[in-house]
Amino acid sequence: MITDRDDGHPLETGAGRGGRRPGYPVAAGVFAIGMAGTTLPTPLYGLYREQLGFSELMVTVVFAVYALGVITVLLLAGNVSDTVGRRPVLFCALGLSAASALCFLFEGGLPMLLLGRVLSGFAAGLFSGAATAAVLELAKPGQEAHAGFAATAANMGGLGCGPLLSGLLAQYAPWPLKLPFLVHLGLVVIATGATWLLPETVRPPRRPRSLRPQRLHLPHEVRGVFAPSAIAAFAGFALLGLFTAIAPTFVGQTLGVHNLAVAGAVVFTVFLGSTVGQSLSGRIGVRTALPAGCLVLVAGLVLVATSLAVTSLPVLVTGAVCGGIGQGLAFRAGLTAVGHAAPPEHRGGTISAFFLVAYLGISLPVVGVGALTMELGLRGAGLTFSACVIAVAVAVGLYVLRRPPTDDD
Repeated sequence: MITDRDDGHPLETGAGRGGRRPGYPVAAGVFAIGMAGTTLPTPLYGLYREQLGFSELMVTVVFAVYALGVITVLLLAGNVSDTVGRRPVLFCALGLSAASALCFLFEGGLPMLLLGRVLSGFAAGLFSGAATAAVLELAKPGQEAHAGFAATAANMGGLGCGPLLSGLLAQYAPWPLKLPFLVHLGLVVIATGATWLLPETVRPPRRPRSLRPQRLHLPHEVRGVFAPSAIAAFAGFALLGLFTAIAPTFVGQTLGVHNLAVAGAVVFTVFLGSTVGQSLSGRIGVRTALPAGCLVLVAGLVLVATSLAVTSLPVLVTGAVCGGIGQGLAFRAGLTAVGHAAPPEHRGGTISAFFLVAYLGISLPVVGVGALTMELGLRGAGLTFSACVIAVAVAVGLYVLRRPPTDDD
């Protein structure tokens, strides 16, 4: 039972005065829908390039604008759900997700595209902390491990389903630049109704005094697990950034595969691998999963680099799955350790700090790849990027082997 952090009164979780209420699986579903909206445009960037005439560097800038939006929200409001409650923040995130979809529906040029990505980043930033905390807190006694997997699977699974859905719709249905966002708006409506039914896990919710940049102050309970967990997340998210930003272009321009459904499926594979890795992480424990995840991530990156060198789609997909498994192992292990170690009154802010480090990995390196593409070409930039992330992942793996996290959930 989750108790109030001020007076110890129990919160309504499974049942309340209104009868039985939804639990963590519904919250995870809301989380997945929200995150799917953030990656919907991924297979469509080639169409936008043809329509608007911008370069590959601009594709990575558009993607980085999304990450900038995420980081901004995590800095300004990453801990706001600890004060106002999880449900109000989820409603706000869903509203921003809908606004982003509308920007793409009525897209009239690059400014609206950028605005849509910024709003999508704002939504993802709010979802990352509030939805993860809500899923963990709605678990009944004995369900904690399942809820931990549900939270990370909803995050990565949602991110993977976005490009798969939009790629299929864009390739085989009418209105390739409209229908994916119309479908997402319908899903947002469903998620809004589900959020309305969710019980609140923060009592008593209250207004925040102000929105100002929060210091990355970590409760002493999490300091033993935060550093290795967050650094491993940084390396894994750098791989995700590579795939969501440039993999569809590589598939189309270098490999000559112009089917948008295939492009979306290639991006989906890295997130599918992540979900598989997360399912394995819970079985082997945090202390083992973190270094093992880094090792498998390195193997995946080597395969990705090989696919760029020999121009092979099967090797690229194999590398995506392998790298995704490594990312998933480390990501779930780290998030579980951090989430369980954080005290309830600081859980949302602590998880947001974890995602802040992760999204630095998904933004800064990707912009560098875009800049390198102008000088080295897509293949040369991808090889350079892979080498850099391999070095980071090896360093992280050695670090967590020497100083493993102290929490082994």
